[in-house]
Amino acid sequence: MNPAQEPLWESDPDSYQERLAQGNASQPRKRVGADALIFDGAGRILLVDPNYKPDWDLPGGMAEANEPPDHALRRELAEELGIQRADSLPLLCIDWVSPHGVWDDSLMFIFDAGQLTDEQIRHLHLTDDELDAFEFCTLEQAEQRLRPYVWARTAAAIRARETSHVAYLHDGEAP
Repeated sequence: MNPAQEPLWESDPDSYQERLAQGNASQPRKRVGADALIFDGAGRILLVDPNYKPDWDLPGGMAEANEPPDHALRRELAEELGIQRADSLPLLCIDWVSPHGVWDDSLMFIFDAGQLTDEQIRHLHLTDDELDAFEFCTLEQAEQRLRPYVWARTAAAIRARETSHVAYLHDGEAP
């Protein structure tokens, strides 16, 4: 085979890597968020009250560049509530959120962070000035406090937790 016919990755690996980097730089980026379902012994769900938006939310937040969603969730739980989680966080739901307002589309993950013991609950505390409060709520209270599409995503995650089948959604609904 003549060198001109060799694939670029063989004939000029540096040029090939440069071409890949250019392609990567031109690809669209997605925002990624990761939230947690956390329960107490009475089956109530933990919600947080962010002061930068009007409604309550699940604990969690946005991933940083190149951060895996489950790592983002662990970081956010530690930063916001002092919760340290090193164990497995089973995936419950992935929701593709279409562009809206000033926001591009995003992928929102919900993981199962399980049930906290009474001792763990006693040690919960706000560690981030982005939150005004946290509270364990009944599912009815959660439905009232969460934005409708966040409640739809949360309800799908709760069903996934019960059935052991990960939910895949578009804007909070099955596609």
